[in-house]
Order: sequence, then C-alpha cells, then structure tokens
Amino acid sequence: MEKHSGQSRRIVFPNGAGNVSVLYNILASLFTVCLIAANLFAEKQFQVGVVSFTGALFVFPVSYIVNDVVSEVWGMKRSRLLIWSAFGLNLLFVLLAALVDALPGNGGITEEPFHLVFGLAPRIVAASLMAFLVGSFINAHVMVWLHRRHGERHFVLRAILSSLAGEACDSLIFFPVALGGIVPWKVMPLFVVWQVLLKTLYEVVILPVTVRVVHQVRIAEGID
Repeated sequence: MEKHSGQSRRIVFPNGAGNVSVLYNILASLFTVCLIAANLFAEKQFQVGVVSFTGALFVFPVSYIVNDVVSEVWGMKRSRLLIWSAFGLNLLFVLLAALVDALPGNGGITEEPFHLVFGLAPRIVAASLMAFLVGSFINAHVMVWLHRRHGERHFVLRAILSSLAGEACDSLIFFPVALGGIVPWKVMPLFVVWQVLLKTLYEVVILPVTVRVVHQVRIAEGID
C-alpha cells in the first residue's frame, strides 16, 4: 500500500512509532471504548431459548470491524499499535476501577451497586485481556495475510474469515476461563459456538457499512 499526502491531519509520535491521522485516532477511540464496555457487559447474561449469551455480544463485534478497517487501510503496523494501545488503556481502566472499588465506603446506598458494576472479577479480567490479545492479533494477521495474497480483491471474504478466526480464538479462551463452572461445562461448547456464530453474523450483516467505511477512509487518507 502506497501512502500519498492525504487530507486528514496527522499526529506524529516522537519515539519513531510513525504518525497517525485523526481518522485513525477516532477509530482507535471507538475500538478502546468497545473493549472497556465489553468487560462490563460480559457479566450480564441473558437467555434466548435454551442458549445463554452475555451482554458483550452487542458491542464486542464492533471492535473486530474496526480492527478489519485499520488492517485493511493501514496494514499490520498500525493494527499492532491499535491493539497494544487499547490493551494498555483497558488495563489502566481495570486497575483504576479496582482501586476506586477498594476505597473505604461510607455505607451509602450507591456503594453496593458500584461494586457490582466496577468490582470486576479477577478471572473475568484475566480472561478478557488474554482473549483480546490473541483474538485481535489473529484477526489482524489473517486480514493482512489474505490482503497480501489477493490484493484489493475479496475484501468481504477477508473480513468474514479474519473475524471468524479472531472470534473463535477469543471465545475459546474467554468463556472457559471467565465462566467455567458458572456456565455448566456440558453446555460450554454450545455456548462458545453460538457466541462465535452470532458475533460473526453480526459482522456479516454490517459488512456493507464496513466496506463503505474502508472506501471513505481510503479517500480521506489519500491511500492507494
């Protein structure tokens, strides 16, 4: 991918990490917000028929869509920056939440609800961080690898296969570690499969939007 002088303003990193545009930073912010929200929403479980799901189902696929856009437009280097930056900010949020939750309370009526929301279980945090790193990097690597093989063709195929690979790795790590014993082990495989399928379906349905976003970002960035 050849980069030309684009119209978007850029932020230059002094440590040699390169420079990123305002559009990149907007996508990176959305990516990070989705990850933090997924941590909070993962503790909410709901059931449709005989299958259980977590609230993260509604927000986590957005992070994979953003990852696909960044990998497609800017390549692996920028995707790696995106993932590690979001990981660091996610970890910072978790540590700050734990610190504030540990502060002595005054017995007010908001103390218990605050703990229920922000007193993230250590196993869920550990599972989330591990699953995020593995799933996000798998998603980005598959996206970039297929791009190198096929060029600009078959974006839809790249987006579906990369998301399916990333979501599968993420779910295979997160749910057994975070919810093993809470979700009965005998239904865990079905639980994982349904999560992967529905998250991937979510991304398939929204693919026309993803394709449009990639096209517009390329134009705004002046990237051929």
